[in-house]
Amino acid sequence: MRVKQSMCYPMFKPDEMSLDDLFKAGAEIGYVAVELWSRGDDFEEVVETAHKYDLAVASMTGHDSLPDGLNKRSNHDRIEAELRESIDLAAKHGIPGLICFSGNRQPFQTEIEAIEAVADGLRRIAPYAEEKGVNLNMELLNSKVDHPGYQCDHTAWGVAVCERVNSPRVKLLYDIYHMQIMEGDLIRTIRQNIKWIGHFHTAGNPGRNDMDDTQELNYAGICRGIAATGYGYYVGHEFMPKGDLIESLHQAFVLCDQG
Repeated sequence: MRVKQSMCYPMFKPDEMSLDDLFKAGAEIGYVAVELWSRGDDFEEVVETAHKYDLAVASMTGHDSLPDGLNKRSNHDRIEAELRESIDLAAKHGIPGLICFSGNRQPFQTEIEAIEAVADGLRRIAPYAEEKGVNLNMELLNSKVDHPGYQCDHTAWGVAVCERVNSPRVKLLYDIYHMQIMEGDLIRTIRQNIKWIGHFHTAGNPGRNDMDDTQELNYAGICRGIAATGYGYYVGHEFMPKGDLIESLHQAFVLCDQG
């Protein structure tokens, strides 16, 4: 099975070309999906334009506030309501995954207490996600460079949450860039935990730019490793192009077109 590639629309939103031209170019390169981060004013336009070019919408954010997340029990009512609304929207448009966030570490809360809190929050909404066929993908982010204080910053932490919820619809968004910063050993970790992974993000490290020879990650090998697991969801490019947008998208696609 070849890796199915998507592009994160907010990272590649062009000033010099229309949305229509961007998605047309992406489809011609070989992309099969695009991604959104929110339900902003342009949501319906983005979805409609994607579908015009037979592009799926692979992922979108499920609830508000990255730092103020599921590890605070006082947020559970709000997040459950937001996720329920997002699940309905995702099911309507065939979006397979929603992004969720642990939130930042809280004073006087142990790691185990935080894991239990996040699991309890996801457990509340998991049956509805199962009913609608939508994954809740908690994102793994680095707390060293980009998101100081973020709690779900290691694969084992996220897997512990997933194991406690034990739902086929509660998974992880494994961000390769972020996990390279935090722990490395990427291919082995992906192989061991693929059952819990519902989406991938990419970017070159350091810098979060193109996956070229100025950065340290072997994306051809990583994507070959992902493909070898039989993973069937998407690998989404979430980097900041240093040069021409379309050329960057083309180079990323060719590099990651593994199977």
